[in-house]
Amino acid sequence: MVDKKAVRIQTSILNGLEKKALVWMAERMPRWIVSDTLTIIGIFGSVMIAAGFLLSNSNINWLWLSIAGFIVNWYGDSLDGTLARVRNTQRPIYGYYLDHTVDIINEALMFIGIGLSYLMRLDIALMIFILYLCLTLNVSINAHLKSEFKLTYGKMGPTEFRVIACLLILAIIYIAPIREFCTTLELFGRKIRLASLDIAGLVILAVLTTIYISAVISDAKGYSIMDPLPKSKE
Repeated sequence: MVDKKAVRIQTSILNGLEKKALVWMAERMPRWIVSDTLTIIGIFGSVMIAAGFLLSNSNINWLWLSIAGFIVNWYGDSLDGTLARVRNTQRPIYGYYLDHTVDIINEALMFIGIGLSYLMRLDIALMIFILYLCLTLNVSINAHLKSEFKLTYGKMGPTEFRVIACLLILAIIYIAPIREFCTTLELFGRKIRLASLDIAGLVILAVLTTIYISAVISDAKGYSIMDPLPKSKE
């Protein structure tokens, strides 16, 4: 069973400002809107993101739909839990299950969407998604084993990554050299074409891999201290 007293650790750059904004909006939310309504809005935002990426294959300006989708996704995904806390209608078990399940669906839509566009190779997009799943699993394990729900790594959380994604998309829309950049590398006798977002994706992949490995090593050391080897009987 989910530990209802898991401590939320949120130390991202925008956390203070974001928390105040979310509480302000939650306090003024119409009563007919509930947390599940906002969860659905968040899913709709991820569909907008994927659709914008796919449609950009025909016209680059469709990427504005993806930017709007990131805003809609942030609104629904970030506000649903805040609304429950403000109204004191938390459902720890149901909320934990729904939030994590929907989170995976949202991320799958986003990464598959960009991977099926001309902006990023599908294999790179899926590798980033796999690393995201690994980090998510690590967070869930820690929530169960030591009642610690860590939402950020290296001062970066979901909101910061949304901002970075929107900035990259804007660069693709407005800066032609970035949009048109392409290079070819040869790896194991195979030529691989890389666009600008492919290179950005590889950097993100390297950063996430480093964060994940560091987190696993740190957590493993902590659990080793919490759960030492039993003394052998002589």
